[in-house]
Amino acid sequence: MSLGPFAIAAIVPPLNLVPLGLAGVALAALTRWRRLGLAIAGVALALLLVLALPFTGGLLIASLERGLPLIPPADDPPRAIVVLAAEVDHGARDPGASSAADDQAVDLGPLTVMRLRAAAALARRTGLPVLVSGGKPPDGSVSLAALMAESLRDDFGVPTRWREDRSDDTWENASDSAAILRREGIGSVYLVTHAWHMPRALIAFRHAGLRATAAPVLLDHAPTGIASDFAPRLSGWRMSFYALHEWIGCLYYAWRR
Repeated sequence: MSLGPFAIAAIVPPLNLVPLGLAGVALAALTRWRRLGLAIAGVALALLLVLALPFTGGLLIASLERGLPLIPPADDPPRAIVVLAAEVDHGARDPGASSAADDQAVDLGPLTVMRLRAAAALARRTGLPVLVSGGKPPDGSVSLAALMAESLRDDFGVPTRWREDRSDDTWENASDSAAILRREGIGSVYLVTHAWHMPRALIAFRHAGLRATAAPVLLDHAPTGIASDFAPRLSGWRMSFYALHEWIGCLYYAWRR
């Protein structure tokens, strides 16, 4: 079951550090536990600052991308490419965009498009058929898989063999895609998603019984420690959020197995 945005914000730093800090201030101001409240507020503020550093976010992201299975197994080479949906864009649409979403307020987001570009290049290089995986967003009438298939065809000139259009999260991406491919006798695939998302996706696909070779989008390098790495930025919070979301997800998937 996929968590909603409010549940994710409550679980994954740095957003949940804001109410924690405010709770500490209230505890210090309104109760006799002044020192405890100030300590809680101070820790929350310090963590907000640390997680805003590109150095911190970069280290957390890079830690997810080590040891990925990039070389296909010689005894069971991939026979298909699976590409996972990411986010959607809301609001007005580009007049030249795909027709599948003309009647709705969502379109493929930039992360999903990056994954499609990588999957298209891999499909051209290997000649393997493509499966797109992504269910219907809550405010959309068309599945992400349908939008992805149309974009692959119209924007990249690559056909889609299969659509998995019911999943709500990575776990269901894997189980529902495996069910489709199992009927075709396929048990080994290239898996296309962002490198920082790959560890959690691999756990899910292994549990679903598919042997996945990683075809990651944007392998990152660990930060080098230059001066700009220690200047707080919104991008630092974004990287930290993505990384901590994935680490928490990996722990949950490992337990769920």
